[in-house]
Amino acid sequence: MDLLDAMVLGVVEGITEYLPVSSTGHLILASRVLGLVPDPSDPGFVQAQRSVDAFNIAIQGAAVLAVAGLYWTRVAGMARACVAWTGLVRRGPNHRLDAVLLRNLVISFIPAAVLGLLFDDAIEARLFSPVPVLLALALGGVLMIAIAPWVRAQAKLEGAGHGPTGSTLLPWQALVVGVFQCAALWPGTSRSMSTILGSMAVGLRPKAAAEYSFLLALPTLGAATVWKARVLMEPGAIDQLGGPIPVVMGFVMSGVVAGLSIAWLVGYLSRGGFALFGWWRVLLAAVMGLSIWMGWLSLAQPPAT
Repeated sequence: MDLLDAMVLGVVEGITEYLPVSSTGHLILASRVLGLVPDPSDPGFVQAQRSVDAFNIAIQGAAVLAVAGLYWTRVAGMARACVAWTGLVRRGPNHRLDAVLLRNLVISFIPAAVLGLLFDDAIEARLFSPVPVLLALALGGVLMIAIAPWVRAQAKLEGAGHGPTGSTLLPWQALVVGVFQCAALWPGTSRSMSTILGSMAVGLRPKAAAEYSFLLALPTLGAATVWKARVLMEPGAIDQLGGPIPVVMGFVMSGVVAGLSIAWLVGYLSRGGFALFGWWRVLLAAVMGLSIWMGWLSLAQPPAT
């Protein structure tokens, strides 16, 4: 992987992480298009593929920082509420709302965290390849197109007045969102799509659902980044990715572009936009499917270990 490859992957991650189009799916496909699939006959094939896949997950950490920066007041409020329980600081003016939001995010985080730890190796071995990704992209796209009128109707209600937020969800509702998030363990499904739909299913309207999805990314993507970063710490992993400079540049590009993507998405969902992402998913799946059929896209993946 050279500097340009890393920058391209960083931009792809930044654009797609918070859009309901699946960043992991796009990164898997982008890695193939860029020719970052190692030669299966190479003795270091498995390690090299693991390094690329780990990089594609780890650069999500920069997208996490983008959320933390854009929603700093909410993050700081939750941190203060957490510390206030110890008695070391006074409760803030919105202590109850901040504490409930923190509780809900923890509850929503748990299901995917448990399943991810249990099935991480199986998911990587069987689903981190073009065919499963394209299937998830296409099916998710059809679903998004089908429910687009409902999303527009919900957006109009949101514009008419204040509605529920992540700070007003009940524990069982937060758990439902967490169950929806588990679908995103299948690359190509989209964590953002799953959590936005899950949030709307329990009563949040598009803008509030998107913001809850962004905040839920903090523990979810943060944990995934730390978990995958251990692969990058293995001897020789950074060298296989072209050294530290491409890796750092990929992080930088991911964070900057993710911040811009979040700002745009909130406004777009507030206007009821949703079908656009569905059509993009279906189009991408069709184009990439044709590429596979024509032999232009490699289907190589590491063997199950």
